[in-house]
Amino acid sequence: MAKVATREAYGKTLAKLAQENKNIIVLDADLSGSTKTKDVKNVAPEQHYNMGIAESNMMGVAAGLAASGNTVFASSFAMFATGRAFEQIRNSIGYPHLNVKVCASHAGITVGEDGASHQTIEDISLMRGIPGMVVVCPADSVEAAEATKAVAAIDGPCYLRLGRSAVETIYDENTIHFEIGKGNVLHEGKDVAIIACGIMVEAALKACEELKTKGYNPTVVDMHTIKPIDKDLLVKLAETHDLFVTCEEHSVIGGLGSAVAETLSQYAPRKVRMVGMKDVFGESGTPAELLEKYGLTAKDIVNAVEEK
Repeated sequence: MAKVATREAYGKTLAKLAQENKNIIVLDADLSGSTKTKDVKNVAPEQHYNMGIAESNMMGVAAGLAASGNTVFASSFAMFATGRAFEQIRNSIGYPHLNVKVCASHAGITVGEDGASHQTIEDISLMRGIPGMVVVCPADSVEAAEATKAVAAIDGPCYLRLGRSAVETIYDENTIHFEIGKGNVLHEGKDVAIIACGIMVEAALKACEELKTKGYNPTVVDMHTIKPIDKDLLVKLAETHDLFVTCEEHSVIGGLGSAVAETLSQYAPRKVRMVGMKDVFGESGTPAELLEKYGLTAKDIVNAVEEK
């Protein structure tokens, strides 16, 4: 199937939602071509505002519009949306629990040649630390479309993490089931549970196929919602799985791995190994080169399972 970036699906889906609901207001920090909110501008220009290169101000405006009864989508690169504007998201959006959806693109190291200054590997940690903030990281374009609809339908602050690069399509748009806070089991197995989010779901499925040739039969879960994490699914898996391997295009500190480990340690202690960025910054390079260098490939997942 064709490769499509999650940001592409976000733009197209948001444009449809804006046409259906005039209370949806979309803000962008002068990156509408990259974040794809230009799709909204093309069909509903009165609902799209370019706030300029002023992300902190954009979040303040988003808070005001949400307090006035609107559903607000605020987009920029993940580095600037969650990093530069963290205080405004925390105090102006999170604290009053306003209906703002921070939908950030170009997350993770697959921003590639833009380098470490633009490669956000702390954003999930930052956003899941804000009380009441929902955090979602879709695996492909089909799931990104469903996630966009889902965050639009709930009241309250959400963080939707999107990528720059085109990714393989995993889901069928006619059969996908997406529910915030409920992980999707993509392959049922035993003993080893691979819990992944975002682009690492594809890598997890590839690792699963290789592991089968080595005598393993892992369960693979797309844990698209990092917060609230699917506690019930993790506890259920712990009944038949002794090892959990988490996979994320994010730091192993504060992201999906931390969320899984926190849950299991409290309710069903099991061994957890984490595939992710190991407390280092990235560098400039192609997405494929960077994923290889920093250990975010199917091979690295296989190695984590086989580690003694």
